Amino acid sequence: MICAGPARALTVEIDAPDLVRELLTQHLEAARAARLGEAIGEELGETEVARLRVSSLESARELLATEGYFSPRVESALSRDAAGPLLRFSVTPGPRTRVRAVDLAFVGALAEAEDDGRRLRARSERQFVLRPGMPFRQADWDASKQAALRVLQSSQYSAARLVDSQARIDPDTQSADLAVTLDSGPAFFFGKLQIEGTRRYPQSIIDKLDPTRPGQPFRQQQLLDFQMALEDSGYYSRASVRVDPDPALAAAVPIRVEVEERPEKLFSVGIGASTDTGARVQASWLHRNVRDRGLRLKLDARLEETRQNGAIELAWPRNRAGYDNSIGLQLKQEDIEGQDTLSKLVVAKRSRIRGVHSNQIEVTQSLQYQTEAQRVGAVPQFDNRALTANLAWTRRRLGRGFYPRSGDVLSAQIGGASEVLLSDTSFLRLLGRYTRYFSAGDNGRLILRGELGGVLAETRDGIPTDFLFRAGGDNSVRGYAYQSLGRDLSGGVASVRYLVTGSAEYNHFFANNWGWAVFVDAGDAADSPARLSPVFGYGIGARYRSPVGPINLDLAYGEASEEVRLHFSLGVSF
Repeated sequence: MICAGPARALTVEIDAPDLVRELLTQHLEAARAARLGEAIGEELGETEVARLRVSSLESARELLATEGYFSPRVESALSRDAAGPLLRFSVTPGPRTRVRAVDLAFVGALAEAEDDGRRLRARSERQFVLRPGMPFRQADWDASKQAALRVLQSSQYSAARLVDSQARIDPDTQSADLAVTLDSGPAFFFGKLQIEGTRRYPQSIIDKLDPTRPGQPFRQQQLLDFQMALEDSGYYSRASVRVDPDPALAAAVPIRVEVEERPEKLFSVGIGASTDTGARVQASWLHRNVRDRGLRLKLDARLEETRQNGAIELAWPRNRAGYDNSIGLQLKQEDIEGQDTLSKLVVAKRSRIRGVHSNQIEVTQSLQYQTEAQRVGAVPQFDNRALTANLAWTRRRLGRGFYPRSGDVLSAQIGGASEVLLSDTSFLRLLGRYTRYFSAGDNGRLILRGELGGVLAETRDGIPTDFLFRAGGDNSVRGYAYQSLGRDLSGGVASVRYLVTGSAEYNHFFANNWGWAVFVDAGDAADSPARLSPVFGYGIGARYRSPVGPINLDLAYGEASEEVRLHFSLGVSF
């Protein structure tokens, strides 16, 4: 490899096998000086070139040793050509040293522990990645020691430390015998909370989110879960949960909790637009500490061209079982594809989220009473009412980003009402959705989506619109107007009892945040499974990954409607 420079700058050539050439080119003093000289055009004197030659010979041997080459031959030659000094290195690494034996020993309380201790020792040994027969590399040697130690530190042996490590190199056999001793120290047990930073909100919020109990064996993962729960609670902008691994406190180690609180009151507004519901403006006001008990009162208003709603919600802090409980009132009006509805509802809801963001399950139970006045086109107005019990289950296996490139989302809903309990009609509603993301090359992804829903009832009459289905639009079947696939009536499209949709989409992003998409959608909504006749939509689109959320622009052709439609959505909150 040649690192060439301008006239009168140092040029370095390294003749070495591919396995080590990049390492030497990156780290040899002479190679770094050549790159710097090329960048700034600085001339190197003969004395400096000689010094770089000697130091590079020494460092080359040290670098090769980190990769397991302990008997290399490294030679150099200095000459001068028209461009300036030329320094050549010739490197023959020699045989590579390999691991012959590994001895991982434990002292401290863990050495005497039986069942759980035996399993923990085995886990620590499994994390020691260097195995007999593998090349000895300094990076792997260091990483193995740290990985084995972290297993102990994340368990109840928080004060575990590395007390001795030796790598005995046998140059005759090119082998390495490794010996490591880990001192577990005493077993730690949780003590009481020591909380700092609470001024606005009651300490009981933190107490209820605490997954630990005094006297329980220490587990690092519980502290991480605790910290995440605090940050996700909505009361704190930052949280830190840790312990001081002092062996003297092992019997009841205090848990230090430091929080930075969010403002007690928050007013926010947002704007947006989509081809489904038109321009959008929304505003919300949040009070996080009603009656100084951490109760959250939220008022929300959202105005769109075809839909308007207002809501008020009172939510309690998360309890020890991990549940978020709330009650709310909502008033909403919609006029979409000739179906005009005015709904009033009251809902009591309980939800719980388990797991981390990359693998999370959310379960929501709700009891809802809803009344609705509805008119479709020229059909006379009629009223619906229902008291429904509902259960929603969602599993997300995604990261935090707006544009996941792998993972999936699976959700299922079930709800129903009985005409003997404040409802006009007995019914059972089922809905399932699945979205799968596949990585496709360095900058692409494939998205597959499916949705299937049904309402089991003797009649559609008396069932509120929220529990029925229509298809079409940005997130359904592109190429068709929003909620235009359903039961055609004079002057409008009515919601129906069965739904099926599916989609396949490929995205490709460039070096910046812009990308393009190609997709095919299919789906339909009807009053019986036999009448479902999926229609297709095809199209291309543009994608932009903005800091505040995705912006999508799609041009789709509806095969059944024989129309080309533009689908556009964006949202900005501030």
